[in-house]
Amino acid sequence: MASDDNVVVKEVEDYFRLYKSGRVERFYDVHGSFYIPPLPENPTSGALSKDITILPHVSARLYLPENTTTGQKLPVLVYYHGGGLCIESAFFTWTHRYVNSLASELNGVAVSVDYRLAPEVDVPTIYEDCWTAFQWVISHADENSSSTNNKNSWLSNYGDFSKMFLVGDSAGGNIVYHMTMRAGKEILNNNTVKITGSIFAYPYFLIRDIDIDEQGLAYKIWVNICPPLESGLLSPIDSPLINPLCEKAPSLYGLGCSRILVCMGKKDDVIPLGIGVRFVEGVKKSGWDGKLKYLEVDDGHSFQIYKPESEEAKHMMKCYAAFIHR
Repeated sequence: MASDDNVVVKEVEDYFRLYKSGRVERFYDVHGSFYIPPLPENPTSGALSKDITILPHVSARLYLPENTTTGQKLPVLVYYHGGGLCIESAFFTWTHRYVNSLASELNGVAVSVDYRLAPEVDVPTIYEDCWTAFQWVISHADENSSSTNNKNSWLSNYGDFSKMFLVGDSAGGNIVYHMTMRAGKEILNNNTVKITGSIFAYPYFLIRDIDIDEQGLAYKIWVNICPPLESGLLSPIDSPLINPLCEKAPSLYGLGCSRILVCMGKKDDVIPLGIGVRFVEGVKKSGWDGKLKYLEVDDGHSFQIYKPESEEAKHMMKCYAAFIHR
């Protein structure tokens, strides 16, 4: 009889394998992902970086543009990495390199959140980790507060909390959606902080009236990590966790930011272009009172992370800069 540690109960090819014992195997070598240390001094890539533990299960890597001067105030960028909610890390190759470029090229203090992953934890727990990190970031807006441990001098000294932005690619875009919705319902730091803008890049959504390929990666990952179906739900894609336009999802009118940028790829074979279009339409129809910009780039899923020197990636970065520094 095979031991529980060798019996596979769930698997998404090239992403993860869950064994009956609870052990999870992830295939980072397939994606070229591996741990890379921060650069706390003498950077060669435009930004300093360092790691901090917020809670035992929530960490972050912080970035500060290398030419920042004393007294200078910079936009605060909170970044949530992609990976289908089941792989990748703020401390791994691709995310580190990309967020480093966001901080240096957009001239902002960036906080790259490292959250727990499915299937070890459920999806709502991932959102709680990400909200905990966001709350920790905005606690720095109160100069007189001493209630939060592990305060960071980069955020306290250089962060301009009147310019607060959430950014996420793929699964990170899904997280940005949930953080922005929650921010619309809850008081942030005694009402001293508001989210200026949220950037959704190729957000990991599944929407029923868009053709969903049940053999495609996005669907395969979701059906293997989604919580048990709630009463009245007929399909995993009827969950408001993955479908912001489903019947049980809250109104997009509640998005708690003043500006939105949605970026989609014309050649995206993971998240169909139509999903971004439908999300934008849904935001407009909801009556949400803010400025919305939609951007289509002529490339594939999260390409700018892997091909940062491409012309389309440079164009995308310029659009981010215009959105943040307008």
